[in-house]
Amino acid sequence: MRHFFIINPIAGKENATNALKQEIADVFSGEQVSIAVSQHKGHITELVREAGESGIETRIYACGGDGTFNEALQGAVGYENLSLTSIPRGSGNDFIKQFANPGGFHDLSNFTECRVDDFDLMQVNDRYSANICSVGFDARIGTAIDAYRRLPLLNGSRAYTASVVVNLIKGVAKHCRVEIDGQVVADRKLTLVCVCNGSWYGGGYNPVPDADMTDGILEVLVVEKVSRLKVAQLISAYQKGQYSRFPELITHYRTNDVRIVTPEPEPVNLDGELLMTDDVQITVLPRKMRLFSPLAAWTEKTECFT
Repeated sequence: MRHFFIINPIAGKENATNALKQEIADVFSGEQVSIAVSQHKGHITELVREAGESGIETRIYACGGDGTFNEALQGAVGYENLSLTSIPRGSGNDFIKQFANPGGFHDLSNFTECRVDDFDLMQVNDRYSANICSVGFDARIGTAIDAYRRLPLLNGSRAYTASVVVNLIKGVAKHCRVEIDGQVVADRKLTLVCVCNGSWYGGGYNPVPDADMTDGILEVLVVEKVSRLKVAQLISAYQKGQYSRFPELITHYRTNDVRIVTPEPEPVNLDGELLMTDDVQITVLPRKMRLFSPLAAWTEKTECFT
């Protein structure tokens, strides 16, 4: 078993490379370990694919935030000799919040006792998303968060809230055509469309708490056009997964296939990463993401993922 740590030096507010290297040396002494530091955008994907093509059974440790994990995921899909995990050193670290004890991922020594599971993921055109994908107002917020996270006192959900305020000023609704299982369910101005495989994003937003990453189903929220004032009122309830309080504004669909078409290219948020397109097809791929995780992150609450 090879342990391959890929460190994103620009994840989070401080470069944790040296501290991570020392921690890896302390915990994995005597193991077959490789460490690489990402040099440019796309480099993590390249490194993971090289590991996949080697044929060697390898555990990939994506050391950074959700974007780092997403970039590693792009390279890991399709390689049966690879399994993937997140070592959270970013600002949001939302993917690990699917687990009952996310703190189990923070202590590297916990990875001496792990389990391996196959989770669903989303194919988004020719890319992949593990957690949540969104189009519209929400995507414009999510893909701008990094600009705020590096400012003092704006980590986690505060950065998300700052991005909300800025994008409120720019405008809320744009025209979208939404197709669910090939049927048009909306063709008008909408605030956003949120497609959930997982349940957390934005540094603490939990729009569909019941989303299950092993049921082969995507949870889709279609949010109607609302005023700036109404968005401000909705944010708190949306953050807490209370969309059912607003049935006249938010429609919930369960499906395995979504298509969203816009008049011009719009930001699409893939786990915090940006895709620009005017036509996005999102399909669930059941059990195509092989994840290893520390036993310390699991409790009875998440045993439904087995």
